[in-house]
Amino acid sequence: MKQVKHWIDNAAVSGAGTRRLPVWDPATGTQQAEVLAATPAEVRAAVESALAAQPGWRAASLSRRAEVMFRFRELVDAQRKEIASLLSAEHGKTVADALGEVARGLENIEFATGAPHLLKGGFSEQAATGVDVYSIRQPLGVVAGVTPFNFPAMVPMWMFCNALVCGNTFVLKPSEKDPSVSLLLADLLMQAGLPPGAFNVVQGDREAVDALIADPDIAALSFVGSTPVARHVYEAGTRAGKRVQALGGAKNHMVVLPDADVPAAADAAVSAGFGSAGERCMAVSVVVAVGSVGDTLVDAIAERIRQIRVGPASDPDAEMGPLISREHRDRVAGYLDAAGGQVVIDGRDAHDGPGFFLGPCLVDHVGTDSVFYTDEIFGPVLSVVRVDTYEEALALVNANPYGNGTALFTRDGGAARQFQYDAVCGMVGINVPIPVPVAYYSFGGWKSSLFGDLHMYGPEGIAFYTRAKVVTSRWPDPATSAVDLGFPKVR
Repeated sequence: MKQVKHWIDNAAVSGAGTRRLPVWDPATGTQQAEVLAATPAEVRAAVESALAAQPGWRAASLSRRAEVMFRFRELVDAQRKEIASLLSAEHGKTVADALGEVARGLENIEFATGAPHLLKGGFSEQAATGVDVYSIRQPLGVVAGVTPFNFPAMVPMWMFCNALVCGNTFVLKPSEKDPSVSLLLADLLMQAGLPPGAFNVVQGDREAVDALIADPDIAALSFVGSTPVARHVYEAGTRAGKRVQALGGAKNHMVVLPDADVPAAADAAVSAGFGSAGERCMAVSVVVAVGSVGDTLVDAIAERIRQIRVGPASDPDAEMGPLISREHRDRVAGYLDAAGGQVVIDGRDAHDGPGFFLGPCLVDHVGTDSVFYTDEIFGPVLSVVRVDTYEEALALVNANPYGNGTALFTRDGGAARQFQYDAVCGMVGINVPIPVPVAYYSFGGWKSSLFGDLHMYGPEGIAFYTRAKVVTSRWPDPATSAVDLGFPKVR
């Protein structure tokens, strides 16, 4: 049985812990590996390694840190097929989908290579007579990231690329469901020239997460996962005095106005609803059909769903793979027996082979009090809510407790501009169903989709992993020196 280890001081290590967690092959339903579950002592060892490495890494020049990221970018690019294959084997997503994940991860590495520019401060000469004032941004120290199963390569790169180029050292706790890619990324960072201890990986589950939260030498923690866990991480982490950004769940609405291009909207709804088997925090899970567009839109979506090929990543024609685990597949499938909507397409029989498969499902006439609407299903179940007016659609978006992403499909530029102005949501798409920002902006929701005040990656990622220092400087001039007990004034 393959064993997935920890990574400390630029080496894979087993540690002393005895707990083992299964890693499944979602396409076959069989166990393919076991992952070590770190004890608090093993988490502490990783933190101590990062703590010892941080002064030297912080002292490295900005150009040196950027050089490591440039080399890392080239290594990831050269091995993108190998990384995608590993993602598919443990997550179940198709190879094409996995390659897309790697491509978006590369964008974040490329952004981080600009650290010499991104970390520039400001300077004000002669703020007072003989006094200059300037600002600098300095690293926090040792920081940690806890990442989800659905993007085991991309989301860690959201975090550690910026954290490292800012001069921090990093401890990663990846999902125990698909952990192997974390070790591959660690090895590539070592090949890129990152010194021992600057990047460490501890495998495991909640015990490892709680140990990171409690560790006094962890200055900041980044998290992506479900809203209940995000809330716990944020509250526990901030109580422990840490800076925390915790991204939670979503219920992303795609509003389709009567004037929209229906074929394009149907293509978008299917692509955004069922890509990666719906296991995306930015997946469209609710289509809000406004006015007369409802019947035509539902028919168009259903027609496209029936053409989707469900199968393992080893099938080159497969467009959608399995879900991550048997328990999750069964939980998602159970929604189809719930009240509160009309099941148009039931995907439970879409694939008759082994594995954790559930085909695309479409539920129409969903009520806002139905579990189809209230729950984050996190699977291939697309709900359609019908309303009469734009105002009703907007009210649904804004009243929802989540505020991760939303989209509007229309040909009306005025309606589009009004929607982006009115929507209470962190990311908005106009005729774009999955509005994940490019790496030089930042990713983050509002309301119960984000706990903390800074979004992830991009400029806000740089801000999260640094703190500002302002220096007020005067070089002594005895001729102008005098005792003055008043509050400092600018003269």
